[in-house]
Amino acid sequence: MLNSGGEAWDCPVSNQAETLKRIMDESQRHYAAYVLFNQAMADHLQIHSTDLQCVALLDLESGPVSTGEIARLTGLTPGSATRLVDRLEKAGLVARHPDPADRRRALVALAPKARERIGAAWDLPGKAFAEVLERYSEAELTVIADYLHRAADVGRAQAERLAGRS
Repeated sequence: MLNSGGEAWDCPVSNQAETLKRIMDESQRHYAAYVLFNQAMADHLQIHSTDLQCVALLDLESGPVSTGEIARLTGLTPGSATRLVDRLEKAGLVARHPDPADRRRALVALAPKARERIGAAWDLPGKAFAEVLERYSEAELTVIADYLHRAADVGRAQAERLAGRS
């Protein structure tokens, strides 16, 4: 078994309780490291870390989304999401398009230049993260992907619960 540095763990895990504790501890370390990485990337791109997260989430969407959907994705209030989109538009990272179904509202999509700018910044970190994943078998990657998906669902649900929305 490998530790977070890619080396073998110092001692074998003797039971499920120890394994679960190790996973929880490493999850905390992963989250803290990713927050630091996200801030460093945002600083490198000269944007706010929340703006970077929004750009990353928009990149995952299959098409343009409403500002209300951005509020839901980011956990921001509708007013804060509007200000976020204003900043991203001013920075040339997103573009507003009229909603064909409702002329009173706009849809937001990444600007083509945003993908180039963010993609260039992600080149080296993306390769480094890919190198970590290359160490795992297809079966292990399937488990990792499943865990990340389920953990994200739990995280969103708990965020909504803590915010009093469920």
